[in-house]
Order: sequence, then C-alpha cells, then structure tokens
Amino acid sequence: MATLQTYTISDLAREFDLTTRAIRFYEDMGLLQPQREGPGGRNRVYSSRDRTRLKLTLRAKRLGLSLTEAKDIIEMYDSPRDTGPQLRKFLTVLAGHKRQLEEQMADLVANLDEVRVHEKEARALLAKAEKAGPTAKP
Repeated sequence: MATLQTYTISDLAREFDLTTRAIRFYEDMGLLQPQREGPGGRNRVYSSRDRTRLKLTLRAKRLGLSLTEAKDIIEMYDSPRDTGPQLRKFLTVLAGHKRQLEEQMADLVANLDEVRVHEKEARALLAKAEKAGPTAKP
C-alpha cells in the first residue's frame, strides 16, 4: 500500500523559499487547499497536488501573470475537459503578457537612449569645463 506524500507549511516554505505567510495567502486566494488536522484543524497538511499547484503558481508569477490568471489556468488543468481550450486560453494570456513586456522593453530602450544622450552632453560639458580651468567667482 503506497503512502501519499504530504508536506507541512514549513516544508513548502523551505523548498520554495517563501514565508509561511505567503503560503497562507495563496491558500486564501484558493490556489492551495490543504487538509486540516490536529486540535481544531490548526495544522495544515499539503498534498502533492498542493505542492504542484504552488510550483505552477510561482512559475505563473515569474511569467508576469496575476494570481487570478494563474488560478484560472491552474483550475483548467484540474478539470476533466479537453486540453484544447485550456491551451488556447493559456496562449491568449501569454500573448497578452508578451505584448505588455515588449511595450515595456521599448519604453526601457527609449529611456536608455535618452540617458545616453544626457550622459554624452554632461561628459562634453565636463571636458569643456576642465579644459577651461578653474572659473573665477564674481
């Protein structure tokens, strides 16, 4: 008889370098659904499914997805439906984030170009000032 792997909140916090508070927040958002054990259900017991959902949530965050978007996509994989609609939804979300990141990248490149112009002007002014020597004060 196989024993199912379970995890404490501390186990997951340590493995994923999170605070227990962050894990409880993900639970409050409905991303994790641990079993409760002990007096008054105070002890959270996380399953392998919870661990996988946490891993997927963190991956979605790195991709720039909101927690709501992450939850929607993760829940699609929990459903017994065909994967076609799930993958189309995922691709739509990814396309939107890709477009947003590309716009941010364009803004960053424009800002860097502007910084380079100001830097060049400041260096030229400094070189001119140093060449002229110390200036007399009125």
